Amino acid sequence: MRTLVIIAFVGILGSLGSALFYLMRDKGTSNKTVNALTVRIGLSVALFLFLLFSHWMGWIETTGFKR
Repeated sequence: MRTLVIIAFVGILGSLGSALFYLMRDKGTSNKTVNALTVRIGLSVALFLFLLFSHWMGWIETTGFKR
């Protein structure tokens, strides 16, 4: 489970980095920046829904804040 979440975070950060690269390189002449940000949003929503589903199935447990 932890590996899957880490892979998703790396994908999200990679997509964000590529969006920054295309933003600096293309200067708004193409849709590559928008496509990279769309992929980032899709990965973020998919990760959030997967975590909710995993909690509902009992694969992960809530520990709360410990003082």
